[in-house]
Amino acid sequence: MSANCVLAVDLGGTKLAVALVNRTGKVLRQKSMIVDLSSTLAPVRQIVELARELAGGKGVRGGIAAVGVAVPGLVRRDETVWAPNLPGWKRMALARRLHQALGVPVVVESDRNAAVLGEAWRGAARGKNDAIVLMLGTGIGAGILSGGRLVRGAHELSGCAGWMVVADEYGPEARRAGQLESLAAGPAIASAAKKALTRGIGGLLEEIPAGRITAYEVAEAARRGDPVSIELYLEAGWLLGYCVANLVSLFDPEIVVIGGGLAKASDLFLDALRKAMKERAQPIAGKQVRVVASRLGGEANLLGVACEARRRGDQRPGSGKQ
Repeated sequence: MSANCVLAVDLGGTKLAVALVNRTGKVLRQKSMIVDLSSTLAPVRQIVELARELAGGKGVRGGIAAVGVAVPGLVRRDETVWAPNLPGWKRMALARRLHQALGVPVVVESDRNAAVLGEAWRGAARGKNDAIVLMLGTGIGAGILSGGRLVRGAHELSGCAGWMVVADEYGPEARRAGQLESLAAGPAIASAAKKALTRGIGGLLEEIPAGRITAYEVAEAARRGDPVSIELYLEAGWLLGYCVANLVSLFDPEIVVIGGGLAKASDLFLDALRKAMKERAQPIAGKQVRVVASRLGGEANLLGVACEARRRGDQRPGSGKQ
């Protein structure tokens, strides 16, 4: 690959982040913005514009070796993307469209796979061949490395951890998004807080208008000593611990990294998660695995797709690195 940098893109349902990443994993330039959801192609145009902006005077081909994109959904083997939070993205040919617009190789990965690749390259799972990243935010997903390879599944659906069954409760939201996600993802924590308010036991949450309550508001109330908020995060921690126990028993990883937006609140639930995991996991695996919070934060996805784009580019004919 002639250029030194890869353009890494983390496309979420609401936020778009892009970065120029060099061969050592250093982020040289970075920019983020709200995703334009006005049309099906609007996010694609945003990525193209940002690529040209970050490439600077050299132009995209002169300054960028490849583009790697993390997306919040399914990347099929024909490279089309299904992303339910993006309008019209049922079979978006994202890699083809970006390649046509930018003239450089493009790699697209699911955000959960990007996260575990990033953690294995420059994060808490660095140097590990068997690692799992559990992404917690609006949804719940897991990126899984086993023997140094991504676990993808027959339909590229491995890691849909939000669908794990961890309790007896099974309502409409569980049928829509999965049981674990309906009980322990960010919106679930916010919903539980709002229900507590309606029962008159909101504590410090009563200071916040119900329409503004998010999992992050609940976390702040918990840190201020609010017992209702503390309990909500402890309950989520136990359920997430059951999820991690299942993953540990199935894959015997060296490390499980807690990532995603809710990792910022890991001080409120990580101890409960670890205890629940050790209670339920295969005993030998449960005693040896490390469970830690990510330190890369939002850069995990960016570094993951940068690493993968670079790797695939170096394997292309003519690269001299096959």
